[in-house]
Amino acid sequence: MANSNPRSVAGQVESLQRKFAQAPGLPFAELLPAERITRLLDECACDFSDRIYTPLVTVAMFLSQCADADPSLNQAVARLIAQRITQRLPTCSSNTGAYAKARQRLPEKLFAELTRQTGKQLMTEAPVGWRWHGRHVKIVDGSTASMPDTAANQQAYPQMASQQPGIGFPIVRFVVLFSLAVGTVLDAAFSPFTGKATSELAMLRGLHDHLDEGDVVLADRHFCSFFEIAELQRRGIDVVMRQHQRRTTDFRRGLQLGRYDHLIMWKRPQRPDWMDEATYQQYPDELVMRETRIHIRGRKVRSRIITIATTLCNHDEYRKTELAKLYRRRWQAELHLRSLKAVLQMDVLRSKTPEMVRKEMWAHFLAYNLIRQVMTQAAEEFVMEPWQISFKATLQTLNAFALPLLTCAKAKLPAVVDEMLLAIAHHAVGNRPDRVEPRALKRRPKPYDLLTKPRAEARKLEIQNSCG
Repeated sequence: MANSNPRSVAGQVESLQRKFAQAPGLPFAELLPAERITRLLDECACDFSDRIYTPLVTVAMFLSQCADADPSLNQAVARLIAQRITQRLPTCSSNTGAYAKARQRLPEKLFAELTRQTGKQLMTEAPVGWRWHGRHVKIVDGSTASMPDTAANQQAYPQMASQQPGIGFPIVRFVVLFSLAVGTVLDAAFSPFTGKATSELAMLRGLHDHLDEGDVVLADRHFCSFFEIAELQRRGIDVVMRQHQRRTTDFRRGLQLGRYDHLIMWKRPQRPDWMDEATYQQYPDELVMRETRIHIRGRKVRSRIITIATTLCNHDEYRKTELAKLYRRRWQAELHLRSLKAVLQMDVLRSKTPEMVRKEMWAHFLAYNLIRQVMTQAAEEFVMEPWQISFKATLQTLNAFALPLLTCAKAKLPAVVDEMLLAIAHHAVGNRPDRVEPRALKRRPKPYDLLTKPRAEARKLEIQNSCG
């Protein structure tokens, strides 16, 4: 990293740490140590000079964009000018061009590695009591995001085939691996929305190296595949998944463990087209699986009867009721995705090139992890669990405390953070396991017609009509 002033680097790292309430003496305070950031910047060989938009300043601004209600470049630069005035530093130009170029120079690897490292560190350092049977549970789930309709984005992430050219938007499909205990992003994979090897299950195969022996993977029925489960078993990883809708479950067969609870042998299916013969022969002919059915009481639930498939076959150690409670926590992945897409506004990306799209998504994941770090601190401080605290309220409180965190004396920083954590802990979410809401909006949209042709053609038609 082209930055020859150690004091400047240390000050920039401290400023970045303060943005996300990393105060000395508090738990998880070393989630962004200066050595880790500078080492990654050196490994990536960032081509920066020691001016206004150094790598660390640019990273901090990028993360602030992800956490701000207004994620525009103008807002980010205006925030930097205000911060420099507060710190009695020379101001910079309000033009956003220099900052935009600085973002482009930052490597994607920097945000990806920081996301993986912060997510895993927060998970491993969290209290052991937050684990399930002393084991790390990792939830996998997928979603999509749209982006500006540029030629480069369309080539890398084409729009849906059902949409006419010039009307739809490019779509990226992504799969995320979350920690159940602390909710952090552990890793992610991206692909086009359609095409060969672009399914969520195919993307999960690319994340296997970020799963550890002894983990438990929690997922919905889309991931309940013989070959996926066999591969995870070979790596020493157990699964708890909802039974795939195409697999028939007959509780009259197999070894009975209890009512609607048995062990059964799954036969290896025929070789799929995407798998070669040598790989196919590596998988066992049979898998010993446990299938258990749970009944959810209540009229308003979406699914009253759920069949769970798991490799946790020890009936005495893993009771049916515990498996049912664990699977119902899979819904937290949906809430995490909502936090990313709705609260952090990752649903509609702003970047105009595929490289910046991926970088923007990793920046959102990193900002999300750092906010999760604050939630985890508050939960441990006030004897709660992170999932009991509101993500949106945490972000609002963090933004409200932004100025005191940046400007207070170092000796007073822990006290300011303690007050902030107390405010965050008060925003506990309700326990509503069976809540169902209609997927409909009450407020009507503005009465504009839908754009049914490319914007350039529609603009030309408007001009013709106005002149006529």
